[in-house]
Amino acid sequence: MQRRLLLHAGGDGTSARLAVIERLRGARRAVMIPYAQSDHDRATARFSEWLSPHGVEITGIHTRDDPAAAIAAAEAIFVTGGNSFRLVNALHRLELIDPVRSAIDSGIPYFGASAGANAACPTIRTTNDMPIAQPPSFTAFNLVPFQINPHYIDPPPPEERVGETREERLKEFLEENDATVVALREQSWLEIDGAAMRLRGTGGAVLFRRGAEPGQVAGDADLSSLLLETPRYDV
Repeated sequence: MQRRLLLHAGGDGTSARLAVIERLRGARRAVMIPYAQSDHDRATARFSEWLSPHGVEITGIHTRDDPAAAIAAAEAIFVTGGNSFRLVNALHRLELIDPVRSAIDSGIPYFGASAGANAACPTIRTTNDMPIAQPPSFTAFNLVPFQINPHYIDPPPPEERVGETREERLKEFLEENDATVVALREQSWLEIDGAAMRLRGTGGAVLFRRGAEPGQVAGDADLSSLLLETPRYDV
């Protein structure tokens, strides 16, 4: 199984533009899954603007009568940022979880930013988003055996803190679940090729594990070992 994934923290997606183009080499037909946003056409058009000059035609899956068939025919899959609950609700309603996973398992490249990176995980339990929709399940594509927290923000100094920090929220997640969380700062992303995974970009990341202090990770780090882990939820 040769999964080819690029999972971006979100924010300024242009930071990974060259990496995306490189991974799409040879692909001509891509589909966009824009359900994390309310304006599906706009979400698709934003990517079309910079993919078209490279010979990649991207089509919003919302324009197809048979979304599952469109996934099966695609040579690349894109999933935008936005609200993860709205995204996963649509994925379950349209029964797209299994078709997307099957396409990725066949070697089709996947690009997910922010909510799209959350959706690559077993569940969306480590999203930052407000639950504006109620999906039937938090289960997502399960393309990687760990969780991602996009747009990670480091805790401010104690004298500047107001309310709980992102670090505290992720530690609460680990009290209920035994799964590594890769907290991606903006300008960072994960590149996965089969059994290999590296952290890319300039933002770096923080690894959260149950029973351990958060660990800082710099760009270009080899994180392949995380692909061998087995997460356990509700434990």
